[in-house]
Amino acid sequence: MVTQAVILVGGQGTRLRPLTSQLPKPVLDVVDRPFLAHMLDWLAGHGITEAVLCCGFKADVLKEHLGEGVVHGISLTYLTEPEPRGTAGALKFAEDHLHERFVMLNGDVLTDLDLSAQIAAHESTGASGTLGLVPVLDPSAFGLVRLQDDNVVRGFVEKPKPEEIDTDLISAGAYVLERSVVDLIAPDISVSIEREVFPKLIGEGLYGFPHRGAYFMDLGTPERYLDGLRDVLTGALTTQTYGLLGNGGVRVPDGVALGEGSTISSPTWIGDGVTIGQGVRIGPNTVIGDGATIADGAAVRDSVVLSGAKIGARSELYRSLVGHGATVGDDVVVGHLAVVGPGAVVEAGAIIPHETKIEHELEASDVSPH
Repeated sequence: MVTQAVILVGGQGTRLRPLTSQLPKPVLDVVDRPFLAHMLDWLAGHGITEAVLCCGFKADVLKEHLGEGVVHGISLTYLTEPEPRGTAGALKFAEDHLHERFVMLNGDVLTDLDLSAQIAAHESTGASGTLGLVPVLDPSAFGLVRLQDDNVVRGFVEKPKPEEIDTDLISAGAYVLERSVVDLIAPDISVSIEREVFPKLIGEGLYGFPHRGAYFMDLGTPERYLDGLRDVLTGALTTQTYGLLGNGGVRVPDGVALGEGSTISSPTWIGDGVTIGQGVRIGPNTVIGDGATIADGAAVRDSVVLSGAKIGARSELYRSLVGHGATVGDDVVVGHLAVVGPGAVVEAGAIIPHETKIEHELEASDVSPH
């Protein structure tokens, strides 16, 4: 029986900056709770009762936001690496805390993989390791995992050429491992479990477990972060959050009033203490965080406005992201996949081009006026 997970949460989330400049990606909100909380909910549903979090970047902030003790039904242990040691190095650092059999997970994935089925397959074969695998539409962009008919791993292909593509399966970042695997990892150095450890296990009890039909999303970019938010709101991924949406897929808490002429399209999540002016249009596929303000005539669609942010009158956001405590002035247009960082201020009348990232330190004059 597997009751322990080791979760790698040491990355810096660089592709999501500036949202993650001061906030670790695992505690960036995905609708109503930190991203990692969704993972803990999922793990608890598969019998996991404790998790070791292998931390690096902003470990103290992660602990502050996620909490200590038992969180979402799982007892948490935080370990902070003295320096980045790679996926296997992080596991080796956690060696003294490991059970004889455990699950190892990349902490940046939103998923509903049938972990119980993967664990059962691992136990039935007597494997040393069982890799969770998912199919992709374009295998050329990933490292592939080749299986025999009995799901024994027969090889890996990194950056395959067209003629080398004979499978659509890639790693889902979810592994069931025996403690003996940790003995293959050298201590105190940076080691990749995918590139340096798993190849050594070929022919030594390494299996794959294809999860066909499962949901799998790496939230590492602004585009995929917004996609993940949408899938939580629509129920494409089953989460506890989806069950909290009201009738019609819209959540508006008590105490939040819509100004005259304002509309909200489904699915949309409105946080507590939000202020919504007159003639505002919100949604679909939109999250407005706690304490945010949306002024008269603004339009926010397919976007996320995190807690405490302010959107000025008549400003328009489409498929964009606004960080905690940021201020977007009146008559601003925020472009597709643009990111306004936490605490940043955008002056009135500015146009933020597509995929632009506005850091807190940038002057308002660094964005284009109308």
